[in-house]
Amino acid sequence: MNQNDKWVFIINPVAGGGFALSMEKKIREMTDIRGIKADIVFSERRGHASELSEVYAGKGYKYIIGVGGDGTFNEVAKPLINKNHIVTGLVPAGTGNDFIQILGFPNRFGEEHWNQFFNADQICMDTGSCNGMIFLNGMGLGFDAQVAAENYTAPGEVKKGGKNKYIWQILKTLFLYREKKMIVLSGNVKTETDCFINTVSIGRRFAGGFFLTPKAIANDGLLDVCAIKRLSLPQRLRILTMVPKGTHITDKKVNYFQTESLKIEFPEKVPFHLDGELYFGDKFDISLIPCALKVIYNPSGNHFFKTNN
Repeated sequence: MNQNDKWVFIINPVAGGGFALSMEKKIREMTDIRGIKADIVFSERRGHASELSEVYAGKGYKYIIGVGGDGTFNEVAKPLINKNHIVTGLVPAGTGNDFIQILGFPNRFGEEHWNQFFNADQICMDTGSCNGMIFLNGMGLGFDAQVAAENYTAPGEVKKGGKNKYIWQILKTLFLYREKKMIVLSGNVKTETDCFINTVSIGRRFAGGFFLTPKAIANDGLLDVCAIKRLSLPQRLRILTMVPKGTHITDKKVNYFQTESLKIEFPEKVPFHLDGELYFGDKFDISLIPCALKVIYNPSGNHFFKTNN
């Protein structure tokens, strides 16, 4: 790391129920100790972190870092796709903090993690694209998209609460969700099925601890897909208990595969999420963008990359 390289930290002040805002003082302390002159800026609305990221990329900043959760980092990374002269990274300060697992860091940094972070070890990761929008951890249709929808109020604001709110939303949706018909086209194979869960991912973990795609490697040039068909309530309960350890992929109701691209259609608009952010659509053109983002990772942590070591 060159001491003359420019750093900026983009904080989403509402991430983690306001926890991200409290990180300003710590970031200033950690950069001052290391003699790094860093800018710290705050996003003010949805999409603003992308605007800030693009501005600082244009100013020649080498390190553009998000401070928040998965949605915050998605925004920060959007303008940096295929700009591998810029390095991005995440200081986890959200609620679920699923994306940070890819990089080999924990949900919250201790002193040793700050040291590792500022070593600035870098690796190139794949990203996903859905209808022209990117995802870094994963996208979901069906049950997990409905769980994401439950996380929003009617005006589109994220509901307050910590990690436990996800558990409640999962349990509620487990009983009430009704599968919808969908058509999946992967390569030359066309399948019509009922959609309980259809997760397409770069990473492995969702909703704060559910390993829906436990084999995913973030730089292998492939999307991991976990497709689960219609389930009875007892089957839902059984598979739900298997997902935290990733053992559900051996169940006959689960179709787990890897692909470079796929297309999915529904007869009506349905909710879907990209890195936890909620959208609606009926046609989904999904593909992989290989080696699209240069990120800071922890080579000694439990990251989701293949390396030459």
